[in-house]
Amino acid sequence: MEAEDIVQEAFIKAFSKLEQYKAEVSFGAWLKRIVINRCIDVLKSKRQRLVELEDYHINVFEENHENEWTVEDHISLETVKLAIEALPEKYKYVVMLYLMEGYDHQEISEILNISEVASRTQLSRGKQKLQLALKSERNGTRY
Repeated sequence: MEAEDIVQEAFIKAFSKLEQYKAEVSFGAWLKRIVINRCIDVLKSKRQRLVELEDYHINVFEENHENEWTVEDHISLETVKLAIEALPEKYKYVVMLYLMEGYDHQEISEILNISEVASRTQLSRGKQKLQLALKSERNGTRY
C-alpha cells in the first residue's frame, strides 16, 4: 500500500509539473525519474531496509564482462542486502539501479541527474566495495 501511495504522489507531482516537461527525454523517462526520485526520498526519510530480493544468485559483472563472479551459496541474501545498504550513498543507488533494477547507464544518468561517465565510475567503485565486503564475509571477517 505504501508503494501505491508513493506512486500516486509521484503522479500527482508529475501532473502538477507537466509544464516543466520539455521533451528533452522521452515522457516515460521523465516520469520514471520523478517516481524513482520520490522513492529514494522516502527511503532516505525512513532509512528503510532494502526490499526482499528473490531467492536466486546475484551475478556481478565488470563493465567489460571480464572477472565475472557470482555470490557464493553460503552468503545469505540478507548479507548481500546489508552489504549494499552499507555502501556510500553515491554508490548505493547506482548499484541498486544497475544490478537489482536492471537500468543501463543512460537511464541511471537521467534518473540520478549525473553523467553516464559518473554512473559507470560509481558503479565500478560500488561493485569493488561490494565485492570486498562479500569476500571479507567469505573469509570469516565482517566488513
